[in-house]
Amino acid sequence: MACFRSYNPISRARQASSSKGSQDLLYIYSKKHPTFTNYIYLQINLTPRINLVSLALPHVENLPNNAEATAELPFDKIPYLKEAYDGLQDSLFHFLHSSSPDWIIFDFAPYWLPEIATKLGISSVFFSIFNAWTISFSGPSSSAMLNGDDPRTEPQRLTVPPKWVTFPSKVAFRIHEAKRLLDQIEVNSSGVTDVFRWGSVLAGCDVIAVRSCLELEADFLRLVEDLHCKPVIPVGLPPSTQSRESGVDEKWVTISEWLDKQTQGSVVYIAFGSELTINQNEITELALGLELSGLPFFWALRNQDDSVSSVAEALSFGIALMMLPFAIDQGSIARVFEEKKVGIEVPRDEQDGSFTRNSVAESLRLVIVDKEGSAYRENAKQQMVTLLIIKKKSGTSSNTSNVKLKAKIIGRHGWLAGIRLKSNQ
Repeated sequence: MACFRSYNPISRARQASSSKGSQDLLYIYSKKHPTFTNYIYLQINLTPRINLVSLALPHVENLPNNAEATAELPFDKIPYLKEAYDGLQDSLFHFLHSSSPDWIIFDFAPYWLPEIATKLGISSVFFSIFNAWTISFSGPSSSAMLNGDDPRTEPQRLTVPPKWVTFPSKVAFRIHEAKRLLDQIEVNSSGVTDVFRWGSVLAGCDVIAVRSCLELEADFLRLVEDLHCKPVIPVGLPPSTQSRESGVDEKWVTISEWLDKQTQGSVVYIAFGSELTINQNEITELALGLELSGLPFFWALRNQDDSVSSVAEALSFGIALMMLPFAIDQGSIARVFEEKKVGIEVPRDEQDGSFTRNSVAESLRLVIVDKEGSAYRENAKQQMVTLLIIKKKSGTSSNTSNVKLKAKIIGRHGWLAGIRLKSNQ
């Protein structure tokens, strides 16, 4: 398996599969400092079927020492990390050639890996941490991305649903999101555009795995399968996991005591994803909006250790959403769930994406307390029931005893990993 941004989403899947005892796993990663191994042992229920294999990440000028994942870097340094990962081609080829895994699963960054897998006769899976809508927006084939033939070169053309979306949907980018997306077409310091990487893994993989489920976006999942003419596997919701940490978390005790004093369903939980940085003006407007709303709130800054998806976690507890997307894929997620009427998106300036404290306060009160927002709250509860049924069918447990709103920071690191199915011999 090869993942560029962070290893937590797929490590949850690895934990679930290994616990069933049906696979032998080779977990390959680039290791520069010991906290990586500590993190792996903390987050994954390691069994004899999981073997850690370290590959040395090549040195790249301008890449800070010990940086192994996007979570550890400012945005302008990320291309250098991609360049370093591109330097793993030879060592990974030799390892795969000698170990002969049955499958290899990778993220978007190693655009060269599908070709290696094909040459060695290894089946491959592209694991997308983005939702199915984001994948479907790229089009009916990868040629436009690989050859630069996509005619949608103006931001306005990205603000309407693509023509190949044949079912009713208004999901599209905002102008300010489209401008940032088009920036990804430009060649960066790694020498390869992100669009080319994305198109290469989509075109070269045998199977596409998506961190989603049919109950949330069935139409878009089927569309991705039709567009790329290959199997699409929604990996579903991750199983609940018990923390391996021992002792009492004093911070959590304080938080829990405070939460117990609040009226049920009244506390606003704010989380923007583990790798997102928002500027001071945005923080100020959001904070003042929270104050204007008059609602109690809990703000988790860069909560990296236990969270898989703040949106999925909220819906699994029947919590209506107030969405304020910053990352490119967050915009599509917000629009999909707004169409499902389980939450609303904070109104923003279409051109620059700015928002005001008043829009934050009004959106919060609508979702949390106002009578007009009761439909969102009811739909969120219904979605919770649906997700609980999914977990029951898949044999996972909706264990709420381990849910903690922690603001603790644990570093994330980039990694590569391969999966080897148990031999019948």
